[in-house]
Amino acid sequence: MIKDNLNEVRASLKDGVCLVAVSKYHPVEAVEAAYAEGQRIFGESREQELRVKYDTLPKDIQWHFIGHLQTNKVKYIAPYITMIEAVDSLKLMKEIEKQAEKCNRVIDILLELHLAQEETKSGMTLDECRAMLKEGEWKNMSHVRICGIMMMASNTDDEEKIKKEFLAANDFYNEIKAQYFANDKAFAVKSYGMSHDYLLAQECGSNHVRVGSRIFSE
Repeated sequence: MIKDNLNEVRASLKDGVCLVAVSKYHPVEAVEAAYAEGQRIFGESREQELRVKYDTLPKDIQWHFIGHLQTNKVKYIAPYITMIEAVDSLKLMKEIEKQAEKCNRVIDILLELHLAQEETKSGMTLDECRAMLKEGEWKNMSHVRICGIMMMASNTDDEEKIKKEFLAANDFYNEIKAQYFANDKAFAVKSYGMSHDYLLAQECGSNHVRVGSRIFSE
């Protein structure tokens, strides 16, 4: 079933769109089934669960931390994480820099934006992100590499509302790319779109989708 689901999702992706298979809450066996089909990028959101999977599964897997990350958990994932997708504050970025330096690594990150109407969603508002980038402390960090943005749309059936949020994220990406990262090839990721809205997301410019239940079931 995972094989068929995974191949169905892959077939629906535009060229150049990266698939992060969201394996959180699913057992090691589920990851192994997707791995057997060639999937190498997986998303997790709980440090302890991720640690078990990292220790158990092949080392060529690229692990993306996609959930809210507490600063006191960074040290546990810093030695091996490929990308931290949900960086929602300068404080968290500074901790990633500190722990990455200890591991002699550069960790790729995405800036998490809060565009949805729900208060439960985390992330920086566009103005908070603008202020953080303008202040410039991030420019002195040599063990953190900002690779783009991520966001979650409102949890609604209103496609026009979701589309509006995705397009706002796309516009903001273009704004800060031009202003701060014009010559930085690494700044290229627009991570938005999940199982229920990834098709719409890629129509709105996303090149990095996080799909879980569509692959692994609920």
